[in-house]
Amino acid sequence: MSLMQTIDASPNSSLKPALPEIKGGMSMMTDPTIARIALVDDDDLFRESLSLNLGDEGYEVLTFDRGEPALDFFAAGGSVDIVLLDWRMPKMDGIDVLRQMRARGIDAPVIFLTVLSDQIYEEAALAGGALDFVEKSRSLPILLKRMRLILDARKGANDDVAETAAPQPVHTLGELELRLDNSRAFWMGKRIDLTLTEFNIVKLMSTRPEEDVSYREIYDLVHGKGFMAGYGPSGYRANVRAFIKRIRQKFRAVDAGFGCIENYPGFGYRWGKGEGGAAQTRDDDSATAEDVLIDGAAAD
Repeated sequence: MSLMQTIDASPNSSLKPALPEIKGGMSMMTDPTIARIALVDDDDLFRESLSLNLGDEGYEVLTFDRGEPALDFFAAGGSVDIVLLDWRMPKMDGIDVLRQMRARGIDAPVIFLTVLSDQIYEEAALAGGALDFVEKSRSLPILLKRMRLILDARKGANDDVAETAAPQPVHTLGELELRLDNSRAFWMGKRIDLTLTEFNIVKLMSTRPEEDVSYREIYDLVHGKGFMAGYGPSGYRANVRAFIKRIRQKFRAVDAGFGCIENYPGFGYRWGKGEGGAAQTRDDDSATAEDVLIDGAAAD
């Protein structure tokens, strides 16, 4: 039996927050919802259809027809477990909504749900702090699986924090300093403004210096093991390259000669000594012809 609860929080809505609709003929339902979801999309039909489907799966769904009322909701102290965000909306598009959320300290996980399929949009979404990018043409089970991966990952992270009584030590490697208790990174004593995902990628590589780390392992760190994205069996490589390019840019803003993230063409990356400088760690990652064909486009 499932709980269906959808609330239209759009300012144009004439409806009051709906009471849970109980299926199965019972007048009461005490089972808790799986999670609270904010659905931000200006397509009325799509918004209503998806919110009902998610409600049938046990989610509480708050819907917004534009980005501004969603931001107002968060500004008033509202919170959700996941934000499903459309890209093209009137006045403020989805990527601007995401930037405003992060600028205001709203760290709710964001999944872009859009008809835009070009890789450039996916890379921009991930670089902006979104955790996933799903085309609207994908089936509901695919979206549900990706939502579950995010929820499980956050639950695991919260459990780890609860089990850790004292702050974790600082990890240092050469000029790199990672403060593990608050996920802050420093290079040559200067703060590097990394997102949490970018911080975790740097942590993964720098705690295993001179060791090759595969595209797949980095991607699994971001999305969960077994997650697939992009075109073809290795299409996820383009997503990893986008993350690495962004990380390098942030380090080079502090140190133009930064070159510790080294390429392993066709396999992944390693945290090296950076002796060759930035010239030896080009952002095009020396992609092989096979990578280009698989990914559908050349690397960065």
